[in-house]
Amino acid sequence: MSSRAVIIDTDPGIDDAVAILAALASPEFDVLGITTVAGNIGIATTTRNAGRILALAGRGAVPVIAGAAGPLARKGFDVAEIHGNDGLGGVGFPEPSAPPRSGHAAIWLADTLMAQPAGSVDLLALGPLTNIAALLAGNPEAARRIGRIIAMGGAIREPGNIGPRSEFNLAADPEAAEAVLGAGLPLTLIPLDVTRRVRADRATVEHLRAAGTAASRASADLIAAYFQTTAGGESRPLHDPCVMLFAMAPQLFGCEAMALTVDCGQSRDAGSLAPADDGRPPVSVALTVEGGAALSLLTERLTRR
Repeated sequence: MSSRAVIIDTDPGIDDAVAILAALASPEFDVLGITTVAGNIGIATTTRNAGRILALAGRGAVPVIAGAAGPLARKGFDVAEIHGNDGLGGVGFPEPSAPPRSGHAAIWLADTLMAQPAGSVDLLALGPLTNIAALLAGNPEAARRIGRIIAMGGAIREPGNIGPRSEFNLAADPEAAEAVLGAGLPLTLIPLDVTRRVRADRATVEHLRAAGTAASRASADLIAAYFQTTAGGESRPLHDPCVMLFAMAPQLFGCEAMALTVDCGQSRDAGSLAPADDGRPPVSVALTVEGGAALSLLTERLTRR
């Protein structure tokens, strides 16, 4: 199977960690690097966590490059009550086997995109879009060389998870999200409408644990931490793995083209999406998913030897 070159932009994060482990185990992806952004927790911790995830997967040669320490124009959120003070739900990970690269993620992104054939590198965005907005502002020529962006974020017909209509990643930096959605780049958005349909049950956790791979055992513990903060027989939504699942198996998703704008106000709806009337090109928005098949694919990749 041929691999697609990808860069993962992320703020790990429990579900980010599961998504990254799945990507590292999947033959579809040649992971060129991981860029980090503040989101679920501060930049020092998200950067360390990216290195810890790579160390567990035995992929310490993949570079980690720290990016934005906060939103473009506002204060960030603190969601330690969901992800734990370490961002990984207290699950044991080794320390990074290599330090992060020097320099800023947006500059590394630009240099990498300019060095690769135009259109050959995809960007898998799991957190606030601050680094991508910085790339657009600093080097729009490099940004236009992105093959496609697949980004977890937003809510279309679903209520929000951080405000009445706003989803965390876009609400964490609405100005960055507005810049990226309005830039005309090839973008697929994976909103709450999809991610809330992909959840693990306790049997899935036990299957992952029994498989005995480093990725499956860690993912079992990570998802189990999601059960500790929710009631019932299903985990919290596995938001970020849906980005990797879409990249691997787009046939499991149903998409619509939508021109969207982002609320950049100061209300609780900051970061929410609305139809755009400024003539901007549409983006592709995933609105349906075969949840059972998506979860099966995720567990298959996490248990892969």
